[in-house]
Amino acid sequence: MKRKIIVAITGASGSIYASLLLNKLVQLRDQIAEVGVVMSDNAKDVWRFELDNEEYTKLPFKFYDKKDFMAPFASGSAKFDTMIIVPCSMGTLGRIAGGISDDLITRAADVILKERRKLILVARDTPLNLIHLRNMATVIEAGGIICPAIPSYYSKPQTIEELAMTVVNRVIDLAGLENESYEWKGM
Repeated sequence: MKRKIIVAITGASGSIYASLLLNKLVQLRDQIAEVGVVMSDNAKDVWRFELDNEEYTKLPFKFYDKKDFMAPFASGSAKFDTMIIVPCSMGTLGRIAGGISDDLITRAADVILKERRKLILVARDTPLNLIHLRNMATVIEAGGIICPAIPSYYSKPQTIEELAMTVVNRVIDLAGLENESYEWKGM
């Protein structure tokens, strides 16, 4: 079954994760029926600042305005099965945990949770305070997955992109897509 995936990008630092994920989804398109993308205004600013480009405008996915409540994935009947928020700011996480659907990102997350589908939040802030942790617990209890943007080192990444890709590959695995990536075999 081909996946219908929502990718939401917030203004937290970590645009490299969103960039690598979107490019990887292009490579995995034979497993994907549709990808809808929504970016906050801050996400666009952070992307330009951190990556010195606007490459997201060249990707073959449909982009939706953050206030477009007519987007297909604003309703459960559109049957999008996976939502990945990458990077996920603590503000977005808090609004999702509080059930506040004030933009398309939080509305889509609410829909995914109410339909018991897969919500993956790639949290990027550090350090965490008690409010962040309680919000994470609330999202987990509601069925979401918190996947902190914490890279792994056992694959011995040589570049920043390879290091960030360790997180993206984990997200791809969590989304249920077939992906060739490093697997720990033990020592």
